[in-house]
Amino acid sequence: MIFRTSLLLLAFMAANASAASIDQQTYIIHMDKNKMPDLYDSLGNSRQWYESIIDSIAQFSSQEQEEDQETGFPQLLYTYETVTSGFAAKLSTKQVEALSRVDGFLSAIPDEILTLHTTHTPRFLGLQGGKGLWDAQNLASDVIVGILDTGIWPEHVSFQDSGLSAVPLKWKGKCESGTKFSPSNCNKKLIGARAFFKGYESVVGRINETIDYRSPRDTQGHGTHTAATAAGNLVDKASFYGLANGSAAGMRYTARIAAYKVCWPSGCVNTDLLAAIDQAVADGVDVLSLSLGGSAKPFYSDSIAIASFGAVEKGVFVSCSAGNLGPSISSVDNNAPWIMTVAASYTDRRFPATVRLGNGQTFEGSSLYSGKATAQLPLVYAGTAGGQGAQYCISGSLKKTLVKGKIVVCMRGINGRAQKGEQVKLAGGKGMLLINTEIEGDELFADAHVLPATALRASAGIAVKEYMNSSKRATASIAFEGTVYGNPAPMVAAFSSRGPSLVGPDVIKPDVTAPGVNILAAWPSMTSPSLLKSDKRRVLFNVISGTSMSCPHVSGLAALLKSAHKKWSPAAIKSALMTTAYVTDNRRSPIADVGSSNSAPATPFTFGSGHVDPESASDPGLIYDIAIQDYVNYFCSLNYTSSQIAQLARRNVTCPGNKALQPGDLNYPSFAVNFEGSARNNRVKYKRTLTNVGTPSSTYAVKVEEPNGVSVILEPKSLSFKNLGQKLSYNVTFVSSSRKGREGSSSFGSLVWLSGKYSVRSPIAVTWQ
Repeated sequence: MIFRTSLLLLAFMAANASAASIDQQTYIIHMDKNKMPDLYDSLGNSRQWYESIIDSIAQFSSQEQEEDQETGFPQLLYTYETVTSGFAAKLSTKQVEALSRVDGFLSAIPDEILTLHTTHTPRFLGLQGGKGLWDAQNLASDVIVGILDTGIWPEHVSFQDSGLSAVPLKWKGKCESGTKFSPSNCNKKLIGARAFFKGYESVVGRINETIDYRSPRDTQGHGTHTAATAAGNLVDKASFYGLANGSAAGMRYTARIAAYKVCWPSGCVNTDLLAAIDQAVADGVDVLSLSLGGSAKPFYSDSIAIASFGAVEKGVFVSCSAGNLGPSISSVDNNAPWIMTVAASYTDRRFPATVRLGNGQTFEGSSLYSGKATAQLPLVYAGTAGGQGAQYCISGSLKKTLVKGKIVVCMRGINGRAQKGEQVKLAGGKGMLLINTEIEGDELFADAHVLPATALRASAGIAVKEYMNSSKRATASIAFEGTVYGNPAPMVAAFSSRGPSLVGPDVIKPDVTAPGVNILAAWPSMTSPSLLKSDKRRVLFNVISGTSMSCPHVSGLAALLKSAHKKWSPAAIKSALMTTAYVTDNRRSPIADVGSSNSAPATPFTFGSGHVDPESASDPGLIYDIAIQDYVNYFCSLNYTSSQIAQLARRNVTCPGNKALQPGDLNYPSFAVNFEGSARNNRVKYKRTLTNVGTPSSTYAVKVEEPNGVSVILEPKSLSFKNLGQKLSYNVTFVSSSRKGREGSSSFGSLVWLSGKYSVRSPIAVTWQ
């Protein structure tokens, strides 16, 4: 039976081989295993089915290898069976057409290339050695964090295993051999490492091993940095050339790490990503951290959403970055409600540089340059620095005769920030002022520049250019102030992607914000901090920014909560982090949004429920839990077809025909309310259920901050619990008192359940569509 079923698929492949041509591309094929009852009556599971297909294809390919290469026979890349059912293959359009007639076929999704989206942050987050979540008992519990990224530098001190017990027995993964990587590179800290590149090579071509390793070893630094942020071990005296000096530690620094390399020089391919998640869950990870993403799309055609749903179904917490396309609205990625979507914010640490103009004006910038201050030097910009493109300091645009010995003003855009400094240095310049455009506004990155340089706000840039236009001998100097603490914080980064979600507007995204700007963590010892080939510096720790950095913070915090509350579901951990998040900064003012005009207060579409507070999340009082069937009902409420739901749920689902389902009834810890038009008395009614995880006998009273133009009605207005684990429900009705003119606008508020020390807060975001 096994061989006969495999031959049926091979017969289809062989029959259509002649149709294969240059239109072949890689597809992810989703299959419904329940549509093959004769096979499963005999086999009992999908793994044997996939193994039989792989064996048969291997035999067929070995016999017809030369013909296969010439005619373009289908090439099987991966099979998926843990978090989804199906496989990845190179197929022509006609082959996909034929495959669509095979029993069990659900969909064929073309492959897509995705993009990659800490000495101080544990303290900033309130984590303290020997107390709370960082007490010895909690840290002794085994938790495995899976990092899907650019790989890992295994020799780094952040991944040493001193003091750790034996690898947990539940671990089923392994360390794969590859270029400059072997099983001996793993230890009791780094317990697994794999590389996935079949999909990447089918799209981009074979990996150039002079640029990257065809193995789990990291050359880009991103994966090493994120792994250390989530779960790197304690390292004393960590710094970047003396900046950000202190003890480095991952959020859950005693957790085990499993590294899955899915990202390569040109990006991360969906087929590889799906295979890695499938393998990671089978290996036994408890938490998955993905600092990457693509474009927003319906959940049934989103590989991250599909695979992460399968992971969550098996009890794995999934954390993803929100994206770096802010401050544009509706730019948020990874929108599925079972994913924790993380925005990025500043801590109170900064790396200031002072620019002094020849007219006496001074401006504060930001830089990781650790050398001496410049003298007062002539300023040049655009036409006074070179030819076409000189205002952006792009390659070949600067003229040595104009730039030598001077400070060059460079605008953001076109090429990388550190690359601009490289061009200035190559042209003989002595310094650089990196000016934000209006879009970047007040955002200040600290970069590892190769010469004296600093970023400046857009407003400062305008003043610099006005001064240069008014003076024939404009000059400036740059001084570097080191590391300074005590800034207003947190503040949401301008680059952090925002809601409302385009594909799931009934759920507020992102979910929370966490530290993501100027984060210090581990770095490969053979990679320059600027990623420039001309930069010969080598460091153990580097400072970089992005929602890629905020995501592993939350992944590590989830690992802490998972060890403290072993029976909590992924949704329970997510609820605890969301409902205890705070919305005011260290000066008791509303958290600011750097991407808004004059750094106005952030909204739920900017930072979700607020900034994570791990110690409060460890004792949230109440949680909004979500069962897998609740998500399935959510799919039904989105009017997905049975095949679309099957792609996510991996089973046949019949949606209730006699029950009105609405997306807003998902038991989510926040409220996204969408009114059609601007008519008065528009109303929607949602139901929520709370589970008591705080004090056995407790009564909660509700406090509501109503959004402008909306009345909020609750029934009941108090909840009295008698036991731990008890569930109580309430209904909330939102009534629009809006008049015309509100179309396309949003208003915000909150709903908080209060009892003693507990404050269980849910943001409200109302949009008039």
